[in-house]
Amino acid sequence: MTTSFVRTMPVVLALALASIGVSAVAQTTAPAATPATAEPTTTEKVKEAGSEAVDATKRTTKKAVNATENGAEKAWDATKSTTKKAANATERGTKKAWNATKKTTKKATNATKNAAAKTGDAVETAGHKTADGMRSTGAAIGEKIPGTAENAAAKKQ
Repeated sequence: MTTSFVRTMPVVLALALASIGVSAVAQTTAPAATPATAEPTTTEKVKEAGSEAVDATKRTTKKAVNATENGAEKAWDATKSTTKKAANATERGTKKAWNATKKTTKKATNATKNAAAKTGDAVETAGHKTADGMRSTGAAIGEKIPGTAENAAAKKQ
């Protein structure tokens, strides 16, 4: 049960009971004389109960409005805070990604340079070995051909 229901229920019961009393008073005969210190009439009681009900409704409405405003303000503050945190996290993530990209690119560049240098050295070494092999093969062939410097050198040995 909500608090507004609990607050308005006694007022509703008072009005219902007062209306029963009004109909009962209307059926009886009027008293001869009303004393000065008499209790308030049923009509006055109903008016007062109605006034109290209106006041209770005003108070409850005011509390509901304040609670709604406070809740809305808290929600807005939470939204701002969360948005700021998300923006900062995105910024940090972007910066980390950029730094990682730079670092990885630098490593890839260095690896490519090293591989190119090693490939160049291997090609150079292979070329020298091939040339040396061709020279020694040519020298061996020249030893067999008469009239060449290699043949003459081989005969002197």
